Amino acid sequence: MPESMDSANSKRSLALDALRGFAIFTMILSSRIPFGVLPGWMYHAQIPPPLHKFLPTHPGISWVDLVFPFFLFSMGAAFPFALQRRMKQGASNLAISLDIIKRGILLMLFAIIIMHTRPHTIDPQLGISSLFQALLLFGLMFLVFWRYPETINRKVKYALQSAGFLGLALFLIFITYPNGTGFSLLRYDIIILVLSNVAIAGSFIYLLTKGKSETLLFILLILIGIRLAFSVETSWIHSIGVRYPSWMLFQLTFLKYLFIIIPGILTGTVLYEFQKRPKTEILFTEKDRISFAFAAISILIIIIFSLFGLYTRMVMELFIFSSALLAILWFLMKDIKSEYGVFLKQLLQYGILWFTIGMLFEPFEGGIKKDPSTISYYFVTSGLAVFLLIAFMIGSEVFNIKKGITILAENGQNPMLAYAAGTNLLTPVVLLTFISQGLDEICLGNPWLGVLKGIFITSLLALAIKWFTRKKIFWRT
Repeated sequence: MPESMDSANSKRSLALDALRGFAIFTMILSSRIPFGVLPGWMYHAQIPPPLHKFLPTHPGISWVDLVFPFFLFSMGAAFPFALQRRMKQGASNLAISLDIIKRGILLMLFAIIIMHTRPHTIDPQLGISSLFQALLLFGLMFLVFWRYPETINRKVKYALQSAGFLGLALFLIFITYPNGTGFSLLRYDIIILVLSNVAIAGSFIYLLTKGKSETLLFILLILIGIRLAFSVETSWIHSIGVRYPSWMLFQLTFLKYLFIIIPGILTGTVLYEFQKRPKTEILFTEKDRISFAFAAISILIIIIFSLFGLYTRMVMELFIFSSALLAILWFLMKDIKSEYGVFLKQLLQYGILWFTIGMLFEPFEGGIKKDPSTISYYFVTSGLAVFLLIAFMIGSEVFNIKKGITILAENGQNPMLAYAAGTNLLTPVVLLTFISQGLDEICLGNPWLGVLKGIFITSLLALAIKWFTRKKIFWRT
């Protein structure tokens, strides 16, 4: 019997939130696995065990190297939803532009505060005093970044925000770390600072293009030209780039990640256009369900084999295998005539495009690398992000497998809170309650049990963020 899907037109995209939540979960998990004792594919490919010495010429990527680009991609895909909502509210381009800059500066401020207030920064030995300080500072950040509900009196809101700002300011002014240093504008969380830069640039790109594919692809080609020219030391573009002030929080070098943001915007535009259509019941035949199941399984196989092939340098074998499987998948999806099937084929087109471009660029710049990031890295990871997004969509909307996807989505809806809580809430709590120490005794030095410990502790955080999200307690993003 055909089954229906009537939730695809909800205000939020469950699958997109889940992709962001997956990125956050794996980002926190990657920092909680045992250091230096696991196989190389459990760490960043360019920082292999046991010494974790940076090897910039070492090609390949691991699962850890997918975390950041997946988050970037989901950020780009969210721009059409956020900015179109402001446009529909009647906001002028000037008002939206000021809001973009304000949000970017807020993220920059968050990048500086979070790095200064982490328990490991306050005291690398993680003494009890530093853990309680971290919890207190988390509370102050809560007052600053909490998206206050409209039911709270405005004066009360401003008083609480002011108290949070004052407390954090006093800490930053008077703090002296064990190495004798104090506050510095150059002490920031690099991940959040990059996000703030591309959030500003990507938002303005969407505001100017309104998601038109031809214009976005044109900008992408220009960026590729700039990237290629910058690699030539005698070029005028390189000359301008090296003269740009390194102390500024808005860095031109961070804009290389627009190579991931723009594919995200294109995908998000397709998703937004589909979601805003009139809500109708969509029927799936048994044949459609079989095709969708094959698509989801094929996509997951390609993601896993891509990591294996790129890490082990079986690049040609990976390209042949993935091309064949994607070709079979494309022809199978071609026969699906439902509205949802046509929509997923649009997304699949983009995924195949980015993945193929990335694979063709793979030999360039010494092979795919996260750091220093290569053109191949941007496009391969963008393609894999589209594939995982499609898998989440098929799981949630076609087969109604929503339990695990929903918890990821609820974390993805609260990214700033989840990111800050990963260090300033989770670390103090598991240490002060002796949860971490107790699990260490169970693990008995077994590195794979240590991985299970990391998954368990990260899952505790995911459940906590799920609770905050369901209580509609969000941090501003």
